[in-house]
Amino acid sequence: MNIGIEFKHVTKRYTDDVDTPPAVNDISFTVPQGTLTTLLGPSGCGKTTTLRMIAGLEQASGGQILINGQDVTQLSAYERPVSLVFQSYALFPHLLVLDNVMYGLLASGVGKDSAKQRAEAALELVGLKHLAQRQPSELSGGQQQRVAVARALVIEPSVLLFDEPLSNLDARLRRSMRDEIRALQQRLKLTVAYVTHDQSEALAVSDHIIVMNAGFIAQHGTPQDLYQHPKSAFVAEFMGDATLLEGIASGGVVRCGAGAQAIELACDAALSGAVKVAVRPHAWQIHPNQGLQGTVTALAYQGGHYELTVKTALATVLVNQSALTTPQLGDVLYIAIAQGGYAVV
Repeated sequence: MNIGIEFKHVTKRYTDDVDTPPAVNDISFTVPQGTLTTLLGPSGCGKTTTLRMIAGLEQASGGQILINGQDVTQLSAYERPVSLVFQSYALFPHLLVLDNVMYGLLASGVGKDSAKQRAEAALELVGLKHLAQRQPSELSGGQQQRVAVARALVIEPSVLLFDEPLSNLDARLRRSMRDEIRALQQRLKLTVAYVTHDQSEALAVSDHIIVMNAGFIAQHGTPQDLYQHPKSAFVAEFMGDATLLEGIASGGVVRCGAGAQAIELACDAALSGAVKVAVRPHAWQIHPNQGLQGTVTALAYQGGHYELTVKTALATVLVNQSALTTPQLGDVLYIAIAQGGYAVV
């Protein structure tokens, strides 16, 4: 496996005060060449600082950063083979679309004719060659974002970086642009590091996800691994809706609750003592007369399904139910967890 980006024990401090936690605290990870890895986490977790250190806009306080095997830790931004697509697009409002895309090439000494040809090719790649003579103000938000992507691609970087690229777009455009970015990355086999706080966006575009919290890496892996097999309560809740049940593990079984409403689930035999069981809304199955009894206290219609809030003796849980049936507030029902529909954290 060829590695596009590698962090070795990288730390970033913004102050010399040892009592102030680092923005990024001794993190190590790799991004394989030709893949898209997302840095995901809440505000202040260190994901944008990490991206800026890859770009060279922030200098690491410790550790080593490599791009395609080259140590770039001490290199300035313009010396690194990377290109960054900003959240705000950062287009020059006084320049035409074509001139915006040509700008970086001209600044690096590429001849005007060659720069124009490459810029037109980049615009064609993102489907905007026909708008080359427009002003940025004449474009929609999604079109401006594609111009920003073309400008980043035209310099042929080894690594392409995205900093919250879709946050300024409405929901429909976000989905469209998300799919376009992913398709472009896969078609060109680009090495991409992508920052977002949106879990659904991360799940949709990523080969790998790095979940960050308070400057540390909480967990990393494929989208499926993180969603289905979270290793902590933080990751379980951050990677989508989950109900956390308190339980006691012993002898390969975790028991949640007591008495008639207790439930027992299989778990790793090595686990012992207090644990939490994370259950996704789709993992709850409704039964006519057996399981955990609960009362519907809230419901929301989501088109293909209802989201039910069900109060039980163990906890108040979120349950997805098919829209083919029509639940009512106050309904009493029985629910059970589908096999493999939970994770012990």
